[in-house]
Amino acid sequence: MNNIALLTIGVTLLGGVLVVMGVHAYSSGQAQRAALVDRLSMTGQLPAAGRERRFRGVDRRLRRTALGKRIELKLAATGLDLTPGEFFVYMVAGVAGLWLVAASMLASFFGPVAGLIGLWAANAFLNWQRNKRIEKFINQLPELSRILANATQAGLALRTAISMAAEELEAPAGEELSRVADRLAVGHSIDDALGELAERLPSRELVVLVTTLVLSNRAGGAIVGSLRNLTVTLEERKETRREVRTQLSQVTVTAYAIPVFGLGSLLLLDAIMPGALDRMTGALIGQAAVIISIALYAVGFAVIRRLSKIDV
Repeated sequence: MNNIALLTIGVTLLGGVLVVMGVHAYSSGQAQRAALVDRLSMTGQLPAAGRERRFRGVDRRLRRTALGKRIELKLAATGLDLTPGEFFVYMVAGVAGLWLVAASMLASFFGPVAGLIGLWAANAFLNWQRNKRIEKFINQLPELSRILANATQAGLALRTAISMAAEELEAPAGEELSRVADRLAVGHSIDDALGELAERLPSRELVVLVTTLVLSNRAGGAIVGSLRNLTVTLEERKETRREVRTQLSQVTVTAYAIPVFGLGSLLLLDAIMPGALDRMTGALIGQAAVIISIALYAVGFAVIRRLSKIDV
């Protein structure tokens, strides 16, 4: 009887110890996982040293969804020091603020409209940041091609030349090449690492440079001569793009001025006749007229932007 009691007590104690060890291992694993998520949260970006990430719980949950993955991919191409969770919270706060301001200043009908415009503006902001980063990277391509040509002419391997260029060039080219060098360091092929770079920052100039490097790496050949010729071509394209952008600057301003005039007319109408927007949007025909007007402004904006977009 005493043996059974001692055995029971021993098994109970052993079970308690195992439970405590299991809880400790689980909590340690969760802490390590959270730390790993924080380190990988800025995939495609350089995290700010010492900055504490906000909204970690929202960020972890958001990353499991398709929306979070799309936001993460877009943020990776913009170079912004934000996690998907931070961007999502800021976007929701901005949409709510626009909703309240439009509903209070104009009419309650304009609240949801302003919220939808806020969502579009958040996506447009990411696209603008991405295009801005691509433009900066394109401007650095001639210097990048020159560094690679000099390094390969000196007898360095292409992997070493990419690492050297990553150290010498400023952002965004330096950051992007650092990612390429990191991929190469962990065993990725040059084709895959450069292909990811071309997908992240798509442009004709970068595709030409990547294709030149990949083909030279596969089949060999006069990579130095190809890179030097490419450097001259990229310099000429850089000047041409600058001239085209200068010529089209007035058209670009017009595209943004038209919607501003529409919003200004609404504010002017409400100032001249207080309550006019409430009465107008209180009827179905008034709501339809406002929606059609907004759609026409959006179409005009898109058409002007499309006509002013010239690929060089």
